[in-house]
Amino acid sequence: MGSVWVWGCLGIIVLATVLFGLWKMVSVFVDRRISDYQSDLIRKHCEEVENMYRQVRGWRHDYKHHIQTMKAHLALGQYGELEQYLDELDDDLTAVDTVVKTGNVRIDAILNSKLGVAKSKKIEVNAKAFVPKEMPISEVDLCVIIGNLLDNAIEACEREAEGERQFIRVYIDILKEQLYIYVSNSMSDDVKKQGNSYLSVKAGEHGFGLMRVDRVVKRYNGYLNRQHEDGVFVTEIMLGLGRQAG
Repeated sequence: MGSVWVWGCLGIIVLATVLFGLWKMVSVFVDRRISDYQSDLIRKHCEEVENMYRQVRGWRHDYKHHIQTMKAHLALGQYGELEQYLDELDDDLTAVDTVVKTGNVRIDAILNSKLGVAKSKKIEVNAKAFVPKEMPISEVDLCVIIGNLLDNAIEACEREAEGERQFIRVYIDILKEQLYIYVSNSMSDDVKKQGNSYLSVKAGEHGFGLMRVDRVVKRYNGYLNRQHEDGVFVTEIMLGLGRQAG
């Protein structure tokens, strides 16, 4: 009887040791994944900031050139040429003014930051968005959704073969008292699915970005649909404006 008790205790100790070891392994794996994910976010943020700095430097250089040209026309009394140059400059500024203005400052910031990165990578961008200034949906949650969707879209475009047409389409608006978010992008055909869920190609499993989007949509009892066909990946999200997050 005593030996049975001893072996039982030893078995419990061994099992506890094994379980503790497995828990430590899982903890290390999760910590590493979180660290990698945070490092990736920092890299993307730095890339976005650098892109904005490049744009500012480009605008500064162009404006100096324009001012010098206008001063030259003015000094020579070439008022007709100066007026023509101003008209051409006005047309040029109108053509390059592709800033998305949704009506919500924070959403403007995340949208224009991500779309700026896409344009710097020669990805064709088409965006139309309207977001109310005040709504029951957290702006932080919206930034999580939009930021991750656009990060995934940019990465999908970058994985395409050289020479392929790369594009991202964004549409955000109020439909039937719900906030509708639509993002589509060109992509290669290396799509991975597990049941009805899409898997991150880069991570080899359901990535943190997709998980964060899923959790936010679920929190608002929203609608989420992902689909791909003929080299195009589409994500549609609808969030009720009359519901608070639980």
